[in-house]
Amino acid sequence: MISIGIVVVELCESNEINNVEIEAIIESEYPEVAVLVNECLSFCGFCRFKPYAMVNGKRVSGKTTDECLVRIRAAIEEELSFYQ
Repeated sequence: MISIGIVVVELCESNEINNVEIEAIIESEYPEVAVLVNECLSFCGFCRFKPYAMVNGKRVSGKTTDECLVRIRAAIEEELSFYQ
């Protein structure tokens, strides 16, 4: 399901962050967030070595998928705090 959110999380389909069910995790925790999986986000060198996502146009990464997910959640919370 694609929602039109006030926060947009973009993922590269080739990145290791997709090894976890990140789309389902984020959309279930944050219904106001839209998760878009793209074929490529044009960060190929970076994408090959680190899990990452774009949160409202800002690159968020971590050394592991778990660390990246924690940072994605923090970035989402920061973006949502603007609207509260």
